[in-house]
Amino acid sequence: MKSATTFLMFQGQAHDAIEQYKQWFTDLTVENLTYMEDSQQVAMAVLNLKGLKIMVNDSVIKHDFTFTPATSIFVECETLEEIGNLAAQILEGGQALMPLDNYGFSKQFTWIADRFGVSWQLTYN
Repeated sequence: MKSATTFLMFQGQAHDAIEQYKQWFTDLTVENLTYMEDSQQVAMAVLNLKGLKIMVNDSVIKHDFTFTPATSIFVECETLEEIGNLAAQILEGGQALMPLDNYGFSKQFTWIADRFGVSWQLTYN
């Protein structure tokens, strides 16, 4: 096996998602980004978030499915301030599946579907 990578397939929102994620996560880098000819549709992008590679594209084929909360990106925050700020930003236009709180297994934890439908689990211990 050469590699295994998280892959997020959007339907026309990949560019906006990448721009949003760059604002939320200052450590996120865009390693590669190509657009479809004469458009803002992402042909393929490779993001790196603290060593997690995430491939992103816009599907040229319309699908009846989208993201599911059963698959999420898990982020361990370093401070209470960081988790609070990230949670507030991701929640804008999104939906809290588990509001920020102490659930026993984490001092602070939240599970949020962002405005694009991608699920994020944030934890602080």
